[in-house]
Amino acid sequence: MAELLKEPKRLKGNTGEWELVIGLEVHAQVVSNSKLFSGAATSFGAEPNTQVSLVDAAFPGMLPVLNEHCVEQAVKTGLGINGTVNHYSRFDRKNYFYADLPQGYQISQYEFPIVTGGHLDIEPEGEVAKRIGITRLHVEQDAGKSIHDQHPTQSYIDLNRSGTALMEIVSEPDMRSAEQATAYMTKLRQMLRYLGTCDGNMEQGSMRCDINVSVRKPGEAFGTRCEVKNVNSIRFMRQAIEYEAKRQIRLIENGGTVEQETRLYDPAKGETRSMRSKEDAHDYRYFPDPDLLPLKLDDTFIERVRAGMPELPDEKRARFVQDYGISDYDAWVLTSDQVNADFFESVAKGRDAKLAVNWITGDYFAYLNREGHDVADAPIGAEKLGGLIDLISDNTISGRIAKDVFEAMIETGKSAGEIVEEKGLKQITDTGAIEAIIDEVIAKNQDKVDQYRSGKDKLFGFFVGQVMKATQGKANPAAVNQLLKPKLDG
Repeated sequence: MAELLKEPKRLKGNTGEWELVIGLEVHAQVVSNSKLFSGAATSFGAEPNTQVSLVDAAFPGMLPVLNEHCVEQAVKTGLGINGTVNHYSRFDRKNYFYADLPQGYQISQYEFPIVTGGHLDIEPEGEVAKRIGITRLHVEQDAGKSIHDQHPTQSYIDLNRSGTALMEIVSEPDMRSAEQATAYMTKLRQMLRYLGTCDGNMEQGSMRCDINVSVRKPGEAFGTRCEVKNVNSIRFMRQAIEYEAKRQIRLIENGGTVEQETRLYDPAKGETRSMRSKEDAHDYRYFPDPDLLPLKLDDTFIERVRAGMPELPDEKRARFVQDYGISDYDAWVLTSDQVNADFFESVAKGRDAKLAVNWITGDYFAYLNREGHDVADAPIGAEKLGGLIDLISDNTISGRIAKDVFEAMIETGKSAGEIVEEKGLKQITDTGAIEAIIDEVIAKNQDKVDQYRSGKDKLFGFFVGQVMKATQGKANPAAVNQLLKPKLDG
């Protein structure tokens, strides 16, 4: 497998090869029952403007009060991404005008963020593993939402999202392909879900990404970057990167110049288009927020958060390989989602772990996909699947019969044990009974016995099949093989 992995492929233009340079700014909504500076609720899907406090609506004289839980969530995330949690950080006002930004500024962090540094190790599809540096994580409040499709001539404003706590996680420009960018985003979302600090639901807008893309000739200095704003799908992120990189190469090779700007990705047309010129930090006129004291964290607070950290994906994956003896690939599949990982441990506890893996990643996941279920809401839970595996392990039923039992479990909701008893599916393990059936099969197929003994070894499978057919699949396969061979060999 390792020899098949390669360095990221460079793009080819009319003037030779070009290298992508990609950095991501991920906005992750903090899992919290209330907003960053007010007690207003944060539940998704509420009626417009029903989760807005006077602070969120920027009424005169309203003062922000920092939500301690949001600080804990940011610290936990900082530790998860291997960053340094700063004892001193500060909230600043980032000044700009949007119709859905009531204050005329956003309370954010700039010069003194809560977390600096960090990294994530990624394994891009088909490419070598790589470590992606993280510049910073800072906390800020979200803006509201402008709605343009409810009226032919007017835009509506929904302030439910205004003031919701966000973590902005800024990577270094270390990615060199769309595969690396999507692997980073996937790993980061997985990490946040394990930590419980962001639900990662991109389709609901609780995790969004700004993509900084530039191109250069290999070995040259960084080119001018363009920012593709607010991409809310990993699939769209890949498409936006590939389109924007090709656009820039085409522009440069035709004698043009890439201008630093903010662009939008249109998934319907599969293209990016210009939105506005890209601002620099000085355009926002940052200054310390006069209504908020600097945030000072002591070691006791940080260590308390660290003590409550869950087992993270890479650690869990390594433990699954070590403790359960399963392959690294199977461990990767199972730990890609925390719910799936917990489900596996519930099924595998005290059982044959490899058999549990085969059933979960095979028939069980196929069933979930077919029925549109998740592990969390599936009618067949860990206890019922474990019961089926127990019947295979103690030779009550064969692996083949187990598949039929599983389908019956789906249809009836009954346990494997109930179905086996009702349908009389217990495996035949009595060697005397199996031997008698083998003798009957051999007697009926003497011509094929002669062919087998003359060198047609592949006919062995035919005889096994005939014995299994005669027993309606109930004969123990291992016993059949053990008893059949010496009789055929004569």
